[in-house]
Amino acid sequence: MARARPAADPRSFLPLTPLAFQVLLALADEALHGYAIIREVGERTAGLVRLRTGTLYTLLQRLADEGLVEESDARPQPSEDDQRRRYYRMTELGRHVLTAEARRLEALVGEARRKRVLGRA
Repeated sequence: MARARPAADPRSFLPLTPLAFQVLLALADEALHGYAIIREVGERTAGLVRLRTGTLYTLLQRLADEGLVEESDARPQPSEDDQRRRYYRMTELGRHVLTAEARRLEALVGEARRKRVLGRA
């Protein structure tokens, strides 16, 4: 059972680790099983982020303990599914935390642009 912080401020979870951010981002559209999360992260980052199975499931457990993800009974494609697969979805709190982290990162990138590290402001 998730042990979310009572009336948690999403900013209290920040900063997220890069892997936690990538996993939540992978779950932003739909519930996914572990292998699909690994594949999504790898494809979206063009292989720059390589998520290993053990690391993923440890991270998913931590995110579940914090109330950011939960197991899902949803089966997006039941005809192509293996019933042994465990699906995960982002909670409402998880979505708020992901949004807060994306805004935090956006502010950092904005500052880098203002300093002309990434080009013009």
